[in-house]
Amino acid sequence: MKDYEALSKRHFDAQAAEYDARDTMYYSRAGKISCRDIAAQIRDVPYQSLLDVGCGTGYLINLLARQKRARYCGADLSDEMIRVSKGKGIPGAEFVVCAADRLPYPDESFDIVTCSQSFHHYPYQDRAMAEVWRVLKPGGLYILSDTGIGGIGGWIDNHILFKLARTGDCRTTDRKGIAQMMEHAGFTVTVCRQIQGLIYTVTGKK
Repeated sequence: MKDYEALSKRHFDAQAAEYDARDTMYYSRAGKISCRDIAAQIRDVPYQSLLDVGCGTGYLINLLARQKRARYCGADLSDEMIRVSKGKGIPGAEFVVCAADRLPYPDESFDIVTCSQSFHHYPYQDRAMAEVWRVLKPGGLYILSDTGIGGIGGWIDNHILFKLARTGDCRTTDRKGIAQMMEHAGFTVTVCRQIQGLIYTVTGKK
């Protein structure tokens, strides 16, 4: 099987130093759109702890820390992305290198778990979603924002283009596909919307 984790790590390690500055769809533009949507969604939500899975350069956590004081944790497979995140000196934030399906946190640790523009890189998406369920507190929110398509376009991406790519892209789906996955994992879907182009946000409640 193709080693998607190794490809993703290599890809994002190489991008990390200039990721935030290069505001293109190949770099950070889609991520910034997703992060701003997530921040707006939880602006008035009371929470004390938040985990961002696939945190990249810590863009979302930096955004959130400016609007609310809380315990923020970021997890990412890329050592270089985590290095950039730590270098921002975000108050109340900690960052770790780990895979999305092997989170180093106890059960029921967080009020909110977010995931922006990284889910399509996960080779074990069901396990990654199960890990989110495990670390979320009862009543907690899982907010997933990504770019993807279903139907024949998704089939072409998943079975042809992603097989040839060397960027770690693994499996795409649309917002309806993500909502179904969340429901299968036990979440109650409360938000399922397209936010811009092929970018969507889906929220599930534990």
